[in-house]
Formats: sequence, structure tokens, C-alpha cells
Amino acid sequence: MRPTDIRVPDYFHKVVDCQWACPAHTPVPEYIRLIAAGRYSDAYMVNWESNVFPGILGRTCDRPCEPACRRGRVEEENLEKAEPVAICRLKRVAADNKDDITKRLPKAGKKNGKRVACIGAGPASLTVARDLAPLGYHVVVYESDKKAGGFMRTQVPRFRLPESVIDEETGYILDMGVEFRSGQHVDSLKKIIAEGYDAIFVGTGAPRGRDLDVPGRKEAAKNIHIGIDWLSSVSFGHIDKIGRRVIVLGGGNTAMDCCRSSKRMGGEEVKVIVRSGFEEMKASPWEKEDAMHEGIPILNYMVPKTFEHTNGRLTGMTFEKVKAVYDDKGRRSLVPTGEPDELVECDDVLIAVGQENAFPWIEKDIGLEFDKWGLPVVDKVTMQSTLKNVFFGGDAAFGPKNIIWAVAHGHEAAVSIDKMLSGEDMAARPDPNVRVLSQKMGIHEWSYDNDVSPEERHIVPWAAAEKTLKSIKIEVELGFDPKTGFKEAQRCLNCDVQTVFTKDACIECDACVDICPMDCITFTQNGDEPDLRTRLTAPSLNLTQDLYVSDSLKTGRVMVKDEDVCLHCGLCAERCPTGAWDMQKFLIQMTHAGPACRDSHEKTRKAA
Repeated sequence: MRPTDIRVPDYFHKVVDCQWACPAHTPVPEYIRLIAAGRYSDAYMVNWESNVFPGILGRTCDRPCEPACRRGRVEEENLEKAEPVAICRLKRVAADNKDDITKRLPKAGKKNGKRVACIGAGPASLTVARDLAPLGYHVVVYESDKKAGGFMRTQVPRFRLPESVIDEETGYILDMGVEFRSGQHVDSLKKIIAEGYDAIFVGTGAPRGRDLDVPGRKEAAKNIHIGIDWLSSVSFGHIDKIGRRVIVLGGGNTAMDCCRSSKRMGGEEVKVIVRSGFEEMKASPWEKEDAMHEGIPILNYMVPKTFEHTNGRLTGMTFEKVKAVYDDKGRRSLVPTGEPDELVECDDVLIAVGQENAFPWIEKDIGLEFDKWGLPVVDKVTMQSTLKNVFFGGDAAFGPKNIIWAVAHGHEAAVSIDKMLSGEDMAARPDPNVRVLSQKMGIHEWSYDNDVSPEERHIVPWAAAEKTLKSIKIEVELGFDPKTGFKEAQRCLNCDVQTVFTKDACIECDACVDICPMDCITFTQNGDEPDLRTRLTAPSLNLTQDLYVSDSLKTGRVMVKDEDVCLHCGLCAERCPTGAWDMQKFLIQMTHAGPACRDSHEKTRKAA
């Protein structure tokens, strides 16, 4: 294998698995260390730079960072303890305990004469506004509702996300000189284009819930509701009750919000029914757990056949029982079990079987292309549509995902708009800002706590069920208090503090091999990667993560470290008699719209 070039920014970035997995690439270990130090405002600002909505995401994020967390892998031998750090809920600790950070936020920049329209005030549009307003762009945000937030406000129940948190974090952005046109429904893209904006960003989400066309749907329509529309009506106070017996159809997070909301609005017998298996449900594992914790059963492998009704009144649903069968290529199909159909009695049904985009307001004759699924044709890097100055992001671009993906899209679109309106090639994406600094303070002293905490993942406390199940507005999760937040933060393995090896200082004494608690360091002859992996001290099981390979040493051997196994404990650096090992903090910050983005491109062009 060739020696590893650690100067390539992506190398160590991939080692910080949580940050690599986060669509907005939030520097997770950095803000967790700040939380452990009690520097909550600093931790909040590190989050705010990347993910824009720390308080909101600390309650609602889909947590792609947590399955990637190394903590869950290094503890796999004891499955009861194989739990990732509670990264998402630590984000909330920073948000709940910060000081007033308004003076640390950027202000509206001196106007540069360029105008940008953002259609929809959801997370993607607000991210674009936040990135561009401080640069002097006049950003106009159109929103049909009275308040900003998009689906964060209209579809996430208040028992998960208090309105005060939404008001606070959307307010930070609107206070940057953004022109917010609330209650203004956009019914024509052609009209927006005619207003002469230099760029237009569409962040309208996926506002249409899929329906279910089975017999009885029309006859019993009064008590059959589309899930996302029903959640919006609940949010705005248009609906305040539901029948005693409720069926929720669907296995995603929207279905989980529907069933838990129903439980708080009069539903005594609430059931979730899905056509696939429990493990195949799209809902996050913790969302399913929360629903079941509140006494809501999830019934699977049941396919809807009919809505039963009497004189237009819904009385129940009939389901066909199926099972999963796999062919020789592993493809799944659902086939009837042969059992009799099952009747489930109910008073109301909430349909949450998926969402889709709806663009009736975009004219078909303006040159904007759509694909066969009705989605706009959008460049996945620049977020640009087939109309030069029209960009899409969030669910409006690629279909339903989650808030953190919408934020990531907003950042990328803002970079593209800024580069386009500055006369630069938007396809030339800016390099991130990377710093690598030694953490050594003495022979055995480091500027960070490198002890590995043996504690198991801490459980977030809940408010009493007798209170939360009586009100749609009482927040269920109480969040970690500072003491528990500190303990959970200590579980982080500091994966951004890298073990850096200097071959010329190595005397090949193997002291690092002897002291490594994970056996992740091997000195051996070089070879092709498949062969080299078979000769490592510890089995190399994760082939997707790189090996750290040195250049040839004096004996002709090479040092090989399996990045998947390393704890970043620093014992190798403490033990090394020559200082061949060092612990260096790697901090990568993605470059957002602004001078750094443009200057980096200028330097690239001059160098070329």
C-alpha cells in the first residue's frame, strides 16, 4: 500500500465518523468537549455554524451521526453496552443551557444590490437566508403561514418540539435583515421570476401526503384523514379531538407523530398498522420505541383491503395478512398467508403512507424540467435546476428526508448562488477549512481528557405520562441536566484527536503495540490491502474504513493502524520514547457562502 497522505482533508474527516455522517458535517467531538467543559454558548455556536437549528435538531434530528459513532463499535463484544454517544440530545444540552448569544450572531451586511427570493420558510430556505443575508444580499422569504419554520412548525408535534424553540431559532435568522413576507401564498413561479430577482430558491417541502385508494375511501371520507394535513390542523388548533378507536396507516416518522398525537387527543385505542415487517419500517428506531412506550401497538404484515362503513360512518378496516418471501437474488415480495382477512374496528383513520412533492404553482412553459416522478431536475452538487437562476433544496429537491438534510442543501445552494452572482464557476466547490494542532502540553499531559469513560449511555428523562398524555403541548423529553450532560459527553472518544505518526522518529521498539488496548497497531511488511488486512494484530472487520500506513521504516517494515478500531486514547503517544506518535486535533469546517468561498476559488484559478 502507498503511505497515507494525512494532508488530504477527507482522510481524517472520514475517521471522525459522526461528522462524516452528518449531512451538514457538524464538528461533533468539538462541541461535545465544550459541553463537558460547561461552555454551552460556545458549543451552541459551533452547532449553529453548521446545522443552524441546534435547539430544534437537539429534539428532532434523525441522528445519522449516531449509527456512525465509534463508541457503538468498540463496545460490540458486550452488546448491552454497544450504544453510541447521545450526540443529538447533547446538542440540546448546549441549546438549553446557553447564555444570550444574540450578540455573537452575524448582522445584515451592507447591501450589495443583489436580490434573492426564498419560497417557503422551512429549514432549507432559512439556511439560504442565514448564509446570504450577512453578505449583503436582500433576501425575501415567502411563506403562506403566519410564522416561519415550515414543516418544523406545522407537522412536528408540540410534545416533541415546543413552539418557543422554533420561534427563537427562526427569529435569529429573520432578525438578520431578512424580509419575511408571511401569509403570502406563492401561486406562480412565473410571477416571482417577473419580479426580477437575481436568484430564486425553492424550499417548499413535500406538502402533499399520499392517499390510499381502496374500497370505501370516498364513502367514509369524513373520518379518514391524510396524516400530514391532520398534523398541520392540530398544530394550528383547527382540530382538537379524535375518535376513541384510531388506526394509523404507515411506518414512517409521520405515522409515529400521528399515533402519539392521537393518544393525546382522545384516542384510547390507537394502533399503527403497516404492510411490511417491523424492522423494515422507515421510522427511526427511537420513534417506534417512544410510541410503544406510550402503549401504542404496531401491527405488521397487514395490507389494507377496504374501509368498512355503515351509512357513511366509518366502522373499521379489513386487512389481508401477508408474509415476506425472498427470491434467490434477495428480492422481497409480500404474499398472502392464506389466513382469513382481519377486521380492525375504528372511528378514525390517519393515512401516513408517504409524502410527495406538489408543484401546481410552477408553470410548465418556463423551461424548468421535471423527471418522471414529478421532481425537478436538480444538480446534486450545486442544487441548480434547469433554469439558471432557480435552485431547489430540502424535500422540494429530492423528496422527503429530514431537517438536517434540508440544512445541508441550503448551505450548498447558498454557495452556488453566491458564486454565480459573483461571476464564478459554481461547480468549483470550495475546500473546507482544516486545522491540525498538537494537543501535547508535556510528556504525559494533553489539552483534552483522554480517559475512556466506562459508563453506559444515559437515558433522557421523560415527564410523567399522566401529564404528557393529557396535553398535546407538554414536552415529553426533559433533556439532560448539566450533570448528566457532562457524564454523557465524557463517553465521547475524541475521534477528532488523531494519532499522527512520524516515521523518521520511530525506533521500532514496538512499545506502542504493547500498550495499545485495542491491538490496532501492527508493524509488518507492506503488501496489497487485502493481504495486509489479514496480517494485522486485531481482525480487520470494517473494510470501508481506511488503514493508516506509514512509509518504509529502517527495517523495511511499515506501521499499519486500523482506524476502525482505534480509541484515540493517546496511550501510544504517551508510551513512545521518541515522540514518533503525537495526538493532533483535527478540525474541519465546511466553507459556506462568502469571501472564503470566493477567495479559495480565486487562489485555485491563479495556481492553475
